[in-house]
Amino acid sequence: MEEVKRNVKVALLGSGTVGTGVYKLIERQKNEMPYKIGANLSVAKILVRNKNKKREGVDASLLTDQWEDILLDEDIQIVVEVMGGIEPARTYIMEALKAGKHVVTANKDLIAESGKELLDVAEENGCDLLFEASVAGGIPILAPLKQSLAGNYLTEVMGIVNGTTNFILSKMSEEGMEFDEALALATELGYAEADPTADIEGYDAGRKVAIMASIAFNSRVTFDDVHTEGITNITAKDIKYAKEMGCAIKLLGVAKNTETGIEVHVNPMLIPSSHPLATVSDSFNAVFVHGDAVDDTMFYGRGAGEFPTASAVMGDIIEVARNIQYHCNGRILCTCYKNLPIKKITEIESKYFMRMLVEDKPGVLAKIADTLGKTDVSIAQVIQKNKIGDYAELVVITHLVLEQNFAEALINIRGMETTKEISTVIRVY
Repeated sequence: MEEVKRNVKVALLGSGTVGTGVYKLIERQKNEMPYKIGANLSVAKILVRNKNKKREGVDASLLTDQWEDILLDEDIQIVVEVMGGIEPARTYIMEALKAGKHVVTANKDLIAESGKELLDVAEENGCDLLFEASVAGGIPILAPLKQSLAGNYLTEVMGIVNGTTNFILSKMSEEGMEFDEALALATELGYAEADPTADIEGYDAGRKVAIMASIAFNSRVTFDDVHTEGITNITAKDIKYAKEMGCAIKLLGVAKNTETGIEVHVNPMLIPSSHPLATVSDSFNAVFVHGDAVDDTMFYGRGAGEFPTASAVMGDIIEVARNIQYHCNGRILCTCYKNLPIKKITEIESKYFMRMLVEDKPGVLAKIADTLGKTDVSIAQVIQKNKIGDYAELVVITHLVLEQNFAEALINIRGMETTKEISTVIRVY
């Protein structure tokens, strides 16, 4: 190892939280690289918007605000995109691949939208394009789906892949907070962005589930294919009812490969307390995978943050550097060799938790059951504990029902004279 002279040069696009974390890890691991990849590894340039901004712990001589300084530098072999957003990240990655440079990215928005296009360009140019950090932060999940579990026919990938919403729901469950109070705490502690819409409405999780489903089922799934619902309507009362039923409420991204097509959606769901995902709390993430050979597996850890995400980026950088050493780049690129149908949300079967206020008088429950039955919705369980004025609060749990049938039933229930309101509707896993 003392004779190793080769140096693999890396350029970072972005020097924010994750970019700085990657830079620090490369510096921290500098002496280990000859043993891990058979070469030295160093950062040659860092693309930033403002070169004059002070960045603690980062060598200012590496900073540039000109993309061409990186693109035209033939010594730079790996471009690491950690700037986020669609543009100019997409253009930079495309140009880097066409220039024969390998790319590592943490950009879930871009991969979920343009992953196939970018992977095709990578293949045309014999380059690696790796994006482990685009899903679940520091948790290794995409590489296991592509490699370690490749001998399986995978039928389900589901999980908690947004730390902000899991933190909020954890606080609502553990401390009885309402949604707005828990969101305010998440913002104060830095778990939630100033504009938390992408998190609390399920969009962030939807992009990650699209990426995982594409890899797991070997068929293209885009963000537009994912039905998304957020957690803004979940109340402390719903969580209390769920606990009494032996369940937790989690924002779950669910992808299933069925005989009739791929089901993919993000929703708050009641999940039995006995399920491993039910105990995942705070800002942690976890992904649960079912395969025909491996049976059930779960991947758990930090889903975001400077070093957890940088850890995933660093793993990809090391993988690319090893491939460079052994002249085997482009071994694993687009895995979507199938063209499976994707089911509409109306074609999916689910169980439902429905909390409602109805007139507190004889015969109301029978009328509700009759109304539900007319659209083939059968009741599995009914709970009546609270009375609010002249109204009774009912919680109805259904058996498995087709989404479109349940949607029709909801319209009919809302139209009944004895119904004051349907307070909450949540799927049950």
